[in-house]
Amino acid sequence: MGMGRGAGPSALGFWPTFAFLLCSFPAATSSCKILKCNSEFWSATAGSHAPAPDDAPEFCAALRTYALCTRRTARTCRGDLAYHSAVHGIEDLMSQHNCSKDGPTSQPHLRTLPPPPGDSQERSDSPEICHYEKSFHNRAAAPNYTHCGLFGDPHLRTFTDRFQTCKVQGAWPLIDNNYLNVQVTNTPVLPGSAATATSKLTIIFKNFQECVDQKVYQAEMDELPAAFADGSKNGGDKHGANSLKITEKVSGQHVEIQAKYIGTTIVVRQVGGYLTFAVRMPEEVVNAVEDRDSQGLYLCLRGCPLNQQIDFQAFRAGAESPSAHRLPAASPAPSAPDTFPYETAVAKCKEKLPVEDLYYQACVFDLLTTGDVNFTLAAYYALEDVKMLHSNKDKLHLYERTREPPGRAAAAGLPPAPWPLLGSLLLLPLLPVLLEAT
Repeated sequence: MGMGRGAGPSALGFWPTFAFLLCSFPAATSSCKILKCNSEFWSATAGSHAPAPDDAPEFCAALRTYALCTRRTARTCRGDLAYHSAVHGIEDLMSQHNCSKDGPTSQPHLRTLPPPPGDSQERSDSPEICHYEKSFHNRAAAPNYTHCGLFGDPHLRTFTDRFQTCKVQGAWPLIDNNYLNVQVTNTPVLPGSAATATSKLTIIFKNFQECVDQKVYQAEMDELPAAFADGSKNGGDKHGANSLKITEKVSGQHVEIQAKYIGTTIVVRQVGGYLTFAVRMPEEVVNAVEDRDSQGLYLCLRGCPLNQQIDFQAFRAGAESPSAHRLPAASPAPSAPDTFPYETAVAKCKEKLPVEDLYYQACVFDLLTTGDVNFTLAAYYALEDVKMLHSNKDKLHLYERTREPPGRAAAAGLPPAPWPLLGSLLLLPLLPVLLEAT
């Protein structure tokens, strides 16, 4: 990887390997905080590998802080190749810039360096194929955009506007097509509960012609990076690299990724202790799969499997049975000392979500099942993302229904979606009665 002591700037070739390493060793990265160290260093140095002479002392201070961060996480990073690559890379950079290992370890922000040509905006001579909308001028119809979102307990809105509440504990694919993969990891919100929320998100943008190199974005609880896993903020070294960009909207809370070469916008947020995901994507890209029959677990396209959808009718029947002195351990709403009374949950959700649509009802359900007021904001921001990303303003709010609208599933090339239980969110007013029974 060119990491010898005498290797010049090319020694920094270790950075692109993070994309591969983070995907290959998910178990290590779950406790290893090397991603946090990488992000802090890149934030402090504005992603620069060659600081101006006046900035050398600050660059060295940032390197020492980086080294200190890696030492603090060393115990949990043993065996993590990304960690060991970073350690060797730090040594290389300190040697190149004559940095002493002793000295201040503060991390002041360096003066903003002039961006490389074409880095601050898309190159005017960028290939047309790297701008999805521009490439449509030769086509008969404009692109038709769709939206998918995941938030809260979790609640899923599919590309065909189905709204489901799911268990899906563990790692599940949200999107899996010819251009990108999105995978989420959901963990239980409360011990013994079937209700889960998203604690980890991985997005892989696949190598695409002369536009972008493969890029990986990975977020976890309490770590929402403003860069890809290799530290970069665009699509790499190709001519159309700036057709893929990542922008931090609110530090540690809100990141937006623009993939213009596939007409796609992705919004990732951290709300409380969990992550939310929203995407705007052309139907042509949504359906760009090699083998449609193999896409059964592509949640944004197919929805959650029936056995993963939370069955409120069964929950109600179980709670009302004579032998049910308490809620079953596998129920989506176990008793918790800090859950909200129904009236309080309704009031808190009404403050942020005055329209009593499915986002409002999801908010109430989440407060009743978790007692975590942050889920109010998760539902609120999910609806705000719909307002920004959904192409049909008449479908911003979803209400109760029991089946797919006629022709919708067929138009999308999908089998009719199972809707046996989602209408039972209307049973939310009964939940406080059930919770009191425990």
